Amino acid sequence: MSEENEQLSEDFEQNYDQFIVEAMGTGCVWGLENAEGWALCPSVYNDNLDVMPLWSQPEYAEVHCREEWSSYKVVPISLEELLDEWLPGMHEDLLLVGPNWDKDLEGVEVEPLDLLEDVDKVAMDSED
Repeated sequence: MSEENEQLSEDFEQNYDQFIVEAMGTGCVWGLENAEGWALCPSVYNDNLDVMPLWSQPEYAEVHCREEWSSYKVVPISLEELLDEWLPGMHEDLLLVGPNWDKDLEGVEVEPLDLLEDVDKVAMDSED
């Protein structure tokens, strides 16, 4: 069993919660980028939408830098930049977020503004 499998659950909602907590803890998330842009996957639920997978730890992302994605590199995105710029932009571009997808690129698909709201909720709860 790989290290990635040991640290990400088969419970996609748990992986989503872990994504938020770890991203807030490190102040960073990780995506995959190559010379042509960021890695995207088609949505399982909507043929008209793409999903940008993001991970809360670089090693979770690194698992995917092989085969058809071998040209991609793991690239950090600051949490502040994600919240202030990326998520609103992804919403406008009709992209979804795939937080902490597993080795099979499976997990929840989240509307960017919902992720923004969920991060805000966790931040407010941690202030109490």
